[in-house]
Amino acid sequence: MMTRMWQIVVIAGMLAMPAAAQETPTDPLASALKRQWDGIALNLKEAAELVPEPQYSFRPSPDVKTFAGEMGHAANTHYAFCARIKGEPNPNKTDYEKETSKDTLVKAVMASNDYCSSIVNGATDKWLMEIVGQGAQAQPRAAILAAHIAHSNETYGTVVPYMRMSKIVPPSTARAMKMKK
Repeated sequence: MMTRMWQIVVIAGMLAMPAAAQETPTDPLASALKRQWDGIALNLKEAAELVPEPQYSFRPSPDVKTFAGEMGHAANTHYAFCARIKGEPNPNKTDYEKETSKDTLVKAVMASNDYCSSIVNGATDKWLMEIVGQGAQAQPRAAILAAHIAHSNETYGTVVPYMRMSKIVPPSTARAMKMKK
């Protein structure tokens, strides 16, 4: 009787394995990179929206970009990296690092986020592993996307002190504080 019960438990466990395996995303690399992209895209968008217009000209030191310059840099690099990932010419013809208007830069960050998101949302692991570029520039799309996500996180990390010096709680900190409550 006890042996029979263990056999049933083992068989039930084996039958449950395919169901547990189904919880793993079909494209785990694409899913992981999408989550990372979505997080940094949200942080940059919310930072652009949160900082008041007068603070867009703020720079902590004469040798660094203004907040506007950093937001422009984010938009420019979103287009540059994601065009490379997609394998097409950069569609952006504006140097957003020279823009100073909050309205223009919020729209630029949002539009560049949307451009990258349209690529990331449709990505599969197979597509991300395809090589783009030639010679020393040849690498998998996933490597370019990972580099872009890292660079975008660096840009956000650069503007966080700008916000803190201006007595503004960064969006990622505000979300973390809400979760603790």
